[in-house]
Amino acid sequence: MVDTPSILQKIVAKRRLRLAEQLQSMDMAALTTALKPSTRSLADALAKPRASFILECKKASPSKGLIRPNFNAVSLAQTYSRYADAISVLTEPDFFQGDFSYLAAVSAAVDLPVLCKDFIVTTEQVLLARHFGADAILLMLSIIDDTQYRELAEVAARYQLDVLTEVATPEELDRALQLNAKIIGINNRNLHDLSIDPQRSISMSKQIPAGTLVVAESGYSEHQAIRKTADHVDGFLIGSALSQQANVDQACRELIYGQHKVCGLTKPADASVVRAAGSAYGGLIFVGHSPRCVTLEQAAEIVATEPQLEFVGVFADQPLAQVSDIAKQLKLAVVQLHGQEDLDYVSELRKALPPGTKIWKAIGVDEPLVLPQMDVDAFLLDNRFGGSGQPFNWQLLNGLTEQQRLQCVLAGGIQLSNLRAAQQTGVNRLDVNSGVEHAKASKDAGKIIAFFAAIRQFGRVTANDHDKRSSNS
Repeated sequence: MVDTPSILQKIVAKRRLRLAEQLQSMDMAALTTALKPSTRSLADALAKPRASFILECKKASPSKGLIRPNFNAVSLAQTYSRYADAISVLTEPDFFQGDFSYLAAVSAAVDLPVLCKDFIVTTEQVLLARHFGADAILLMLSIIDDTQYRELAEVAARYQLDVLTEVATPEELDRALQLNAKIIGINNRNLHDLSIDPQRSISMSKQIPAGTLVVAESGYSEHQAIRKTADHVDGFLIGSALSQQANVDQACRELIYGQHKVCGLTKPADASVVRAAGSAYGGLIFVGHSPRCVTLEQAAEIVATEPQLEFVGVFADQPLAQVSDIAKQLKLAVVQLHGQEDLDYVSELRKALPPGTKIWKAIGVDEPLVLPQMDVDAFLLDNRFGGSGQPFNWQLLNGLTEQQRLQCVLAGGIQLSNLRAAQQTGVNRLDVNSGVEHAKASKDAGKIIAFFAAIRQFGRVTANDHDKRSSNS
């Protein structure tokens, strides 16, 4: 009985054939003579005092087929570069629809280090990767032996290309350590059957000594999954989860920072700072007695300034037709209700809103919380007197299950000084307003940037122990 080749074996066999065809039309001697070393370091990008992100330009994959029909590698990379520490480009042509031209274009368009993601089995591929602008290459121990690895890594070192050494089994990890790999990528995907084990990066990283950089690969599509793994690794390689999104900028912010909101925006510049800082949502208040209330015209100007930011409209006991009309005109992602709206109101509003528009219901918390039965997408938990700028007693959330906390957004008096405590409540989404202002209704750009920089400060490398780990490497 003949064994059926795995998808990985098929990819490698096809890659060798396509490479042979390509080399027939290339003068490798002249190409090699002209090569210059890389000046951008993937290792440096990963050795930051927080989790780093390698974001991938990916058109297709064997598991998902065509991921991004209107694929523009440069546009994708430029969006990524707002949030990434490095860019990865797929160059395998048959199963991932990659191309070396994508690598060259991205390398020329961004200042970040660029990883050539391919099934590299020959020295010619390493040379081609550098020729087309790569600063690092992927070497997969699942497709090469130790002798091949050393040969390929030696060529890479000649041109100052960092090597991301990929492992997926304990045996491959042992080999990587014996080979003195400086950057080890742990692939959660089984490349023979394409299944995913999200715990693999956590469990295998424990065997990797300090001084070796660790990257978690495959299967990360939500911020909470990132946070669960971040204490064990130095960085993440993210591909399909972002490439397949229509609004890639929004997807980057939600994945890296989480689904947080800055409420009470009153001018277009506020929205620009909020998006650049990493917020998923900008809040527009339409409640007349609020000092941060905006008119429909003001709101439209703010929304037009940042079309890649999703907006939440805040209302309280307003006519249903008015709420739905504003939501439609501004294409609001969320309608947030802060009044005495009941089940019937919510039900009728749901029918009136465009499909996909979410409803959040605010709850003033002044006693142990029991979530009501209501057809809403989230409950926003605030001080009984919303807009007071004061936090409520977060101990009142102790009766909520972990699943119930995932249904909630935490608001009320959140600022940089109590951010860590807010995160420890188990409510993953935060709503900040007065905590990032320098005066009532006046947002402070510096405070917004600092708040989201603190949110991103997660990962196994802290500012203090990074120096110790570097000195041991």
